[in-house]
Amino acid sequence: MDRRIFLTLVAAGLAQGARAAPPGAPGPADLLGATGEPYFIDWLGSFYPRALAAGLPRPLVDRELSGLMADPRVAALDTRQPEFSRPVSDYIRGVISPGRIATGREKRSAITAFGAIEQTYGVPRDILIAVWAMESSFGAQQGDMDVVRSLATLAALGRRRPWAEGELIAALKILGAGDVTRARLKGSWAGAMGQTQILPSVYLSSAVDEDRTGKPDVWASAPDALATAANLLAKSGWRRGEGWAVEVILPSGFDYGLSEGPKEAFAWWAAKGVRRADGHAWASADAKAPGMLLLPCGAGGPAFLALPNHFAIRTYNNSIAYALGVGLLADRFAGGAGVVTPWPHETPLSLTQRMDAQGALIKLGFNPGVADGVVGVGTRQALRAWQKTQGLAADGYLSAAMVERLKVSAAKA
Repeated sequence: MDRRIFLTLVAAGLAQGARAAPPGAPGPADLLGATGEPYFIDWLGSFYPRALAAGLPRPLVDRELSGLMADPRVAALDTRQPEFSRPVSDYIRGVISPGRIATGREKRSAITAFGAIEQTYGVPRDILIAVWAMESSFGAQQGDMDVVRSLATLAALGRRRPWAEGELIAALKILGAGDVTRARLKGSWAGAMGQTQILPSVYLSSAVDEDRTGKPDVWASAPDALATAANLLAKSGWRRGEGWAVEVILPSGFDYGLSEGPKEAFAWWAAKGVRRADGHAWASADAKAPGMLLLPCGAGGPAFLALPNHFAIRTYNNSIAYALGVGLLADRFAGGAGVVTPWPHETPLSLTQRMDAQGALIKLGFNPGVADGVVGVGTRQALRAWQKTQGLAADGYLSAAMVERLKVSAAKA
């Protein structure tokens, strides 16, 4: 059947069905020609009226959802749980490569729009280049998956349904505005789009037409993508004129339990014996900014005072490793040296080890949250509390040796 005729019939059937469908009548998913897994068909039938209630025009919804089916690649990736976690030190070594540093330094002067972007948003070009490098390898790897189909699959799977439906509605609004065609609305399996991998909702709220072509094009225009990233960071609390973090040296006998705790100005930390690792004086703006101590590899690795701009970076990816990667890479683009304290060689922990540690903490009376193998702030806080009771350095760092200590202690409890 001719697609235009099919869509006309779909629209007529859906308009009638939205008013009152008699028992046994075909639902929206049937009329849209959706096929595949029952979970997807059921979800699509329930999503259709929600899309209309969100203000999307019926012809737009009918056109873009017609013939839609779940993407098995997205389903597989969404449920994937790596057997081994990647240590922060390995992650950073992979991020800060000589080739990436050289390319990033070239980009500093290659994008003529940087001056205007920095002036408007206050975000340094080196931070933006680092985001660009991390997110898409300077625009080379943007993802080639259909954003509408990916988000629809994630919504149907249900694990993150409210979020995925919101992003799907945002993607449909982008198509409805005519900013980009469906053929060009490509991205990652999780719906991130363009050279700086923004979500559809971010596009609607923060996309910038920096090169003044009439519409933002975060896929083909580096200035548009970089200005959009700068706008997002500025809206997320980026503080003009301040750094993102400073590597520090901690004194002997320091209370490692302060990590991921108080946010205090440098004078507060200096009173506890903390000093800059590079020996330089603090910039006045940075010295007054509240800093949180981070020990990404525990007491045996580099220590950082994370400033407010570190947390602005984490709006892109709420990961300490990611924000450190962006910041440290930006420092290298600007001509800075690497960290003073070497990154240790860490042993990856298996999923079983991580879950065993969380289970042991629960048995010992320390709450890490759900024992799901994801070592987040809850697990680290619980581990610090237990380490203090054992007279250990309360750095919250889960090593293979610490997993065994936890298991032995739990077995005796």
